[in-house]
Amino acid sequence: MIKKIVSLLLFLTPICVIAQNASINGYVTDKSSGETLISANVALLENNRGTSTNTLGYYSITNVAPGTYTIAGSYIGFRLFKKTITLSANQTLRLDIELEPNIVSSDEIVVTSDRIKDEQKNIGTAEINTELINSLPKVFEADVFRSVQLLPGVKAASDFSSGLYIRGGSPDQTLILLDRNTVYNPSHFFGFFSTFNPDAIKDVRLYKGGYPAEYGGRLSSVLTIYNKDGNRNRMEGTATVGMLASRVSIEGPYKKGSWMFSARRSTLEPILAALRSTSDNIPSSFYFLDFNGKVNYDASKDDKLSLAFYSGQDKVNFPFSDDAEFKLNYGNRTLSGNWTHIFNEKLFSNFVLTGSQYFNYPKIELGGTPIERRNNIYDYSIKSDLEYLPNEKHDLSIGIWAGTLTIRLNDRFDNEPSFSSRSHSRYGSVYISDTWRPSDKWKIVSGLRTSYLSDGDYFRIEPRLSFEYKPIDRIRLQAAYGRYNQYLTLITNEAFSGFDVWLTADDGVKPSFGDQFIIGTKTVPFIGYGFDVEVYYRTMKDIFELDPFIQDVSGLDYPDLFRVGDGDAYGAEFFFEKRAGRLTGFIGYTFAYTWKKFNDYNNDISNPEGTGRKYPPKYDRRNDLNLVLSYKLSNRWKSTVSFNYATGQAYTEVLGQYSVNNTPWANDELNTFTVGKINASRLPPYHRMDVSFSRMGTFFGLGEAEWQFQIINVYSRRNIWFYNFDFDENPVERTEVPLLPLLPTISYTVNF
Repeated sequence: MIKKIVSLLLFLTPICVIAQNASINGYVTDKSSGETLISANVALLENNRGTSTNTLGYYSITNVAPGTYTIAGSYIGFRLFKKTITLSANQTLRLDIELEPNIVSSDEIVVTSDRIKDEQKNIGTAEINTELINSLPKVFEADVFRSVQLLPGVKAASDFSSGLYIRGGSPDQTLILLDRNTVYNPSHFFGFFSTFNPDAIKDVRLYKGGYPAEYGGRLSSVLTIYNKDGNRNRMEGTATVGMLASRVSIEGPYKKGSWMFSARRSTLEPILAALRSTSDNIPSSFYFLDFNGKVNYDASKDDKLSLAFYSGQDKVNFPFSDDAEFKLNYGNRTLSGNWTHIFNEKLFSNFVLTGSQYFNYPKIELGGTPIERRNNIYDYSIKSDLEYLPNEKHDLSIGIWAGTLTIRLNDRFDNEPSFSSRSHSRYGSVYISDTWRPSDKWKIVSGLRTSYLSDGDYFRIEPRLSFEYKPIDRIRLQAAYGRYNQYLTLITNEAFSGFDVWLTADDGVKPSFGDQFIIGTKTVPFIGYGFDVEVYYRTMKDIFELDPFIQDVSGLDYPDLFRVGDGDAYGAEFFFEKRAGRLTGFIGYTFAYTWKKFNDYNNDISNPEGTGRKYPPKYDRRNDLNLVLSYKLSNRWKSTVSFNYATGQAYTEVLGQYSVNNTPWANDELNTFTVGKINASRLPPYHRMDVSFSRMGTFFGLGEAEWQFQIINVYSRRNIWFYNFDFDENPVERTEVPLLPLLPTISYTVNF
């Protein structure tokens, strides 16, 4: 299949060069490290022809009339690159561009081509700067997911959850890719933060909705993360000592490429040991670790190979009473091999082999009775993506993704099997996408994706379409539509991720599907500023999740384990950003509604056997406001402030309890709870301010160093996590379980 596609594109290529025009292509890199830069801008200033680098840092400008031009390259945080070039007929110029980091901050960047101005994002897309991830005030540890949660349309369940709830979608509706490899449960410390080591990351990109045909398999969104390639010029490293974890990263060149290795391990054990002397509810043992690596090999100027891997694990032993203890052991392992090949100036290819494994082995002992679970996921796949540039108006992408997915789940109660399930399915998808620029003002992206799952023999078609119109240089009007399908569901606890279980569609359990509609505008009101607005509506059909009212799953057929329902979400997002100067930052606001509905759940009193009423899930927030400001106090000192406000979390209010005595079917007293409408009540509004100060210096003259001092929850707002009800009291007594108190933290980083 791949050979046929390549042959067809190669056959078509000569047809488009009759005009004997020239072309320019190459990679854009950071001059200081040799790292490729994703979404860097490249343009010819005389004719305003330009493009952006792809996820591998490659660019190509085709069908250029012979002549002399000024080529320019730009990337936020780097100096503008300019060079005069002369192109002759039929010439293909290979020009790799090196951009120098802009050490001196400036209030204004003046350029001569609108193709080189600060990149305005595609609809539904947000890029997270790794510098922002490290500079934000954090609870113990810098974290990718915690930073993403500050964006409009992204919500957090609580201070103790790193789960991503994006535009009304639960965490399982977000596809998470590390170096193009699926990661199934990227969390540490009971879900407190994600597994991604910030020192190893080069690029983080979030597609909040309307994402292109290249991606699929999830209803809501896509988060792509790319590890660093490694410094191609010199060996360097960084080490950080923190209260929760410490990490070290080292990278460097070799004759034909580069390498990077990074490790992180928890350092909380001394604190836990001290706390155990004053409290019983402290883990008796705990640790987590991460290990990332990447090796690159430049076989030729047109061929690049890389091998990236990740391994992470959590182990916890937690005695929660005199005769009860749970033990947790879970983690992820990923491996991806990548081959990038440039066939010619018009055809670029990327081939990937991936392997992803997730394991989860929780165990609970209650009064000497063990309850065990063994859950494994094995996902192996092959991907191929081709980019074909027939002329300056079209950019054609074609790709396939095929693999096998095995999910095993085995439960044991008192050393006897209580439930067993194994699914082994084949999956595949093919997509084609075309970016058409009929004029300088219009960009139309159309795509079609087909997907298949062998379990249930499901075949789905997913059309995608987006428009962009630029009436003037600083305004872009955008719209997008897409159909999306999902073959998996995650059984999880929002407060604790240790028992997460993935299940798949099968005979009698149809995959979920939904449509997304987005309109928006991206503007540059002033140089160095950005203001974006997006309005969205999305549906969620045939959502399948484990039925919470089933008491005993043994003996049930697979389809009988689930309840099936629908949902929808809609809202508006506003994002104002200051990108340059001593003071930088952003403010984001989201107004949103999310609803779900399941048959015979949340029935109306007048129709108890009805189809059920809509209700908001726990993570629904009407209003969500995030403010992040960073100010450079001096050459050494920098301060960052983060403020969050959100409508209180939805919950079901407990109204009371009554007892029934001497019933014909039971001699014991029966206690029955009465509750209000499902999630019809709200906790008090959530708000919190965090402050961080960082000081740059040196480590005994051997390298740069940085102290970071943070205060979490500066004004000690006691936000409520949930209510606890004591039914032994009359009337019922309700107590508040709070989230994080005021919490100072400190870390020290050395770059060598």
